[in-house]
Amino acid sequence: MPEEPDAPPVTVVALQRYLSDPADAQLLPDDSYSYDVTITDGDISALPLLIKHGMERSLSLQGDVPLQLNRKHYLPLWNNDDPEGAVWASESPSENTVLDVSKITFLCHLEAQFQNRQKTFPLLVKIIQKSRVRYYGKYGLKVDYPYQAYFEVADQSGTMSLVLWNDLCPEFYQRLHVGTVLYLQNYALKQSYQNRTRPHMDHYRVKAFNSVEICLNPHNPVSHITIISPKSVLSQWGLPEVSFQFTTRSALNQLSNNSVCDIIGLVTFVGRVERVRSKTKKGLPEKFWTYRWIHAVDGTSDCPFIIEMFSTSQPEIFHHICPMTYLVCNQMRVCHVDGGLPYLTSSCETQLFITGYHKGQPYVSEPKVKSFIQWTKTLKDDMILKKTTVGGYYTYPPAPKIYTQSFEDASAQVPLVAAADLKKEFETLQYREHKRLAVQGQIMAVQFVKHQTSDNALCGTAEPEGSVTLTHMFEDGPGSRTEAGISLDQTNRKRRGAQQSPEDTITQTKKSVRQENTMGEQVENLTDNSTRDFQSEESGGASWESSNWLTQKLNVSEHLHRGMVYDDSISRAFTFEDKDSLLHWSNLHPARWSSEHITDSVAPAAFPGYYRVTILGLNRHLAVDAAYVPVVHSDDPRAVGLLQDPHGNSMLSCLSSGFLCPLSSDPSPSTHPRPEEVLETAGELDGLNVVCVLDLCHLRGDDVEVILHKVYRATETI
Repeated sequence: MPEEPDAPPVTVVALQRYLSDPADAQLLPDDSYSYDVTITDGDISALPLLIKHGMERSLSLQGDVPLQLNRKHYLPLWNNDDPEGAVWASESPSENTVLDVSKITFLCHLEAQFQNRQKTFPLLVKIIQKSRVRYYGKYGLKVDYPYQAYFEVADQSGTMSLVLWNDLCPEFYQRLHVGTVLYLQNYALKQSYQNRTRPHMDHYRVKAFNSVEICLNPHNPVSHITIISPKSVLSQWGLPEVSFQFTTRSALNQLSNNSVCDIIGLVTFVGRVERVRSKTKKGLPEKFWTYRWIHAVDGTSDCPFIIEMFSTSQPEIFHHICPMTYLVCNQMRVCHVDGGLPYLTSSCETQLFITGYHKGQPYVSEPKVKSFIQWTKTLKDDMILKKTTVGGYYTYPPAPKIYTQSFEDASAQVPLVAAADLKKEFETLQYREHKRLAVQGQIMAVQFVKHQTSDNALCGTAEPEGSVTLTHMFEDGPGSRTEAGISLDQTNRKRRGAQQSPEDTITQTKKSVRQENTMGEQVENLTDNSTRDFQSEESGGASWESSNWLTQKLNVSEHLHRGMVYDDSISRAFTFEDKDSLLHWSNLHPARWSSEHITDSVAPAAFPGYYRVTILGLNRHLAVDAAYVPVVHSDDPRAVGLLQDPHGNSMLSCLSSGFLCPLSSDPSPSTHPRPEEVLETAGELDGLNVVCVLDLCHLRGDDVEVILHKVYRATETI
């Protein structure tokens, strides 16, 4: 697009996504989605970037609707699980109505009615479990809103699954909660789909009817849903109370693997939001899951809950989790770790709640919840704040003691890839996608890169005046939410658009709007000699090189200089004063600009430096740099669950263990060896065959984080 000398500057204010047009016969899974962009010049209203001929007066330009007219709504920018846009109805008053319950039927009768094709009568049920929403859109599907959400409902006779279908999901999903009472008419019955996950409900001790499920449809038949006001619910209806199965941290170790529990805890660490590629069937649109790691304590153990929280279709909560809030999660699954601490991972049925959303929830009267609240009243806020952190590189569980995978095991949790394939791995990463893989070779060089810390690093931990205290957090009502509805326009449909973050696109363009810059570009310049690190470097840091590295360099055709630590790689201390900035920094970039995104930048962290490790692949033709950031402090979130077998702080033992021994509780440790002393022992790496476990994360643009997680001697692999 040629530049116009007098063209005014414009700003991108929205970037939104939807499924591409199935009429395109050349469509590939990589090009599954189209993107609409909205721009403004700051003086007039937001304008479409490109307008199709004949659409200049289209009503779609004034609505929250994709410009490709065969699509009726937008998807969330970074996953397919969250409600997105004004089409998803928010809370609305429930109905105060007088019901004729003499004609209702009970769940226990529905199986017989389905088998005998009898006429169905109204149902009066209570929601006792809620799943996240599922998007099942694909090419050629003639459904405007291809969504589905499962609920478990109960009456006095038992429990049954209820499915909300298609157009009813945007209309009702966000209005139906655990504890909501429904009066249902014109529903359908069908045989249950058995190949799905189900919530654990044995603690209800009532009969579960699993052979059929209740279907609420927008047509054929048109289901009628009445949400009953809590004030109108009568005790004589016999609807069961919502039940929970809360577990304390001290009891977690005794639970069996894959068992289910509910928890409550005080958040002390919340990681940055990352994405992982779902295992989509061939030919279907590409999908990603969004997730973040959380630590929470409940006072019953010195160890926190370690929580892997995937999106639960509650973006208003998921993106606002921060330290010093009370977190409630239900239907969490226990995962035991060989030689480490167990952790919890969310399920399709998990719902989570944080401070501001607890009021009126049915769990507030649970004994373990009341006990937790009493414990928090004994805490001093400033003492807890000293141990809270946000964001940065974090992964769990640690790699096992012995690496047992091979090239043939493509489905392995940590796949072993050939060095020649590393470049492709970098190129195919999308925005905030995390991937762990292993590569075999030799370590050719190690350099300690010093970081010059700034005086305004986030080291303060005192609670600022006027901050929220723990004792009031459980009673607060939900905060207000700001949501901007903007008309959007069609632009490049390439997958690379999702690779560049909106932070890169939502910037002022001085001369013209270039389409390829708006949507982002493929990761390029993988072999450049860039040294753009987290902050700034001092030259002349301690280093070591293999005795034959100079000779081996002559055979290296590509050297991937990726051994850098970026701003996003280092966690920050949490303060209430910087809460908004830290939340913005640790979340995915928003699809739409709003005034709440105007926050102060996050100050640099106090960070001594890191090791840059050069790994030469077995083929001797490709080398890659990776950053190694050892754990040195016991308050580092990465220290939780880390195998802390004593070692001698040699270069190899540090790379193998992930930490300097012993971990210090002193903010300024003097017992650890200096980097120069560690590197003096690096000679044992010379000629040693190793397997290196790498964590990759595409941060934005050309910034790809490559962290060396663990090194194995070849003799430690099978």
